[in-house]
Amino acid sequence: MRILLKQFGFSRRLLKVASCRITESASLVLLPWASLIQKLSRVPVIFLLDQRKRFSTMPEIETNHRDSELFSPPSDVRGMIELDRTAFKKTVTIPVLKVRKEVVNKLMRSLKRAALQRPGIKRVIEDPEDEEGRLIMLDPYKMFTVDSFEKEELSILKQLNVNPQISKYNLDLTYENFKSEEILRAVLPEGQDVTSGFSRVGHIAHLNLRDHQLPYKHLIGQVMIDKNPGITSAVNKINNIDNTYRNFEMEVLSGEENMMTKVRENNYTYEFDFSKVYWNPRLSTEHSRITELLKPGDVLFDVFAGVGPFAIPAAKKNCTVFANDLNPESHKWLLHNCKLNKVDQKVKVFNLDGKDFLRGPVREELMQQLGPLSKERKHSVHIVMNLPAKAIEFLSACKALLDGQPCGSELLPIVHCYSFSKDANPAKDVQQRAGTVLGISLEACSSVHLVRNVAPNKEMLCITFQIPAAILYKNQTVNRDNHEDPPLKRQRTDKDF
Repeated sequence: MRILLKQFGFSRRLLKVASCRITESASLVLLPWASLIQKLSRVPVIFLLDQRKRFSTMPEIETNHRDSELFSPPSDVRGMIELDRTAFKKTVTIPVLKVRKEVVNKLMRSLKRAALQRPGIKRVIEDPEDEEGRLIMLDPYKMFTVDSFEKEELSILKQLNVNPQISKYNLDLTYENFKSEEILRAVLPEGQDVTSGFSRVGHIAHLNLRDHQLPYKHLIGQVMIDKNPGITSAVNKINNIDNTYRNFEMEVLSGEENMMTKVRENNYTYEFDFSKVYWNPRLSTEHSRITELLKPGDVLFDVFAGVGPFAIPAAKKNCTVFANDLNPESHKWLLHNCKLNKVDQKVKVFNLDGKDFLRGPVREELMQQLGPLSKERKHSVHIVMNLPAKAIEFLSACKALLDGQPCGSELLPIVHCYSFSKDANPAKDVQQRAGTVLGISLEACSSVHLVRNVAPNKEMLCITFQIPAAILYKNQTVNRDNHEDPPLKRQRTDKDF
């Protein structure tokens, strides 16, 4: 018995082997051993030649190096424009262990490390040579010889009277066996970015393809449908979000053209026509964050409410909600979703421009909330302005909004205003831009929360602050460097800057 040092992938192992001779294909054996290897005789190998027989006994030394492309689609699908599922057929050689069917369940619990872990491929199949036998698929990246088994695994095999000899099995792979990312990586030009992610909106997969992916757009859309249960339509955004109605043109890449959809977010249900309103599933966490800041009895003014992801959870929390959206379709579905979630009696819905909403319904309600009886009020007032492309501009509508004697600073409205930034210091950038619109400095009296990374070097943020009385009320003197109201207590999170 001799010992050879052999390299497997990035690790090295000591393998005990019988006297054998390695051919020139054994390129992985380290060069200092070349002279010794040439003297070794070949291990007997049994090949089953019958056309039904798809497996053979593996030699104790497997000389093929780890094949990183083992589960990749065939190379000739590169450049495919129209999806041909039949072109993805491929046969790969997988190590297997022959066992009796009555020991399979006991054995599988002990072979979790060694067994093949590949979604869509059965780990146990019938033995084509033995009706009472089964073949356990093994991990081709870990299992090469008997010595690939760990000591505990060999002990179990011995207890169950299973021969640890590893055999080979020719496994036929088809389109169904490949993941979407593997398919697209094989099809798209080598070295190009692969789209395997998307925003899911009910039954719709919303993609944002790059220019180099557009020639393959219909294939990409169909792959997304095929590989994601419940997805029946794939669309691609073909222009930027319209700043007036917050919707965008889209192209149906594959599947049905029905854009009427239903989504569940944070235990609430929303229905809408995705082609006519704004909805972003990546804001689910942000919707929850703002809702958690609210207490029962608080007042929420949602200036750009969309179909209700801020307004409806707030109303369910027994807040008084005023929700507005300029888009007639958003207004329609906002009303519908309030009824759907049984909060229509708690939400007052408007279809106005944001500034008109602030100067109209918001002003009227604030005059009551902050009036002479406001000292008895224990709840807070929040204004949410989720229109990142332009919301900061709408802050000007808060200037000199109210008449009369200013209320106490603790009663002043809290604003949550969203914005994008490409600045190297996005938090400071948002604070400065919002402060410029209001005519004051907000750096010492606001918090900035990072919502998400929208694109390389582009962040979405939320700046939160109390509107100073000197800004909110008419005929007040403004200290532009530092207003007289106490700073808003920061609500820090791990994502704060």
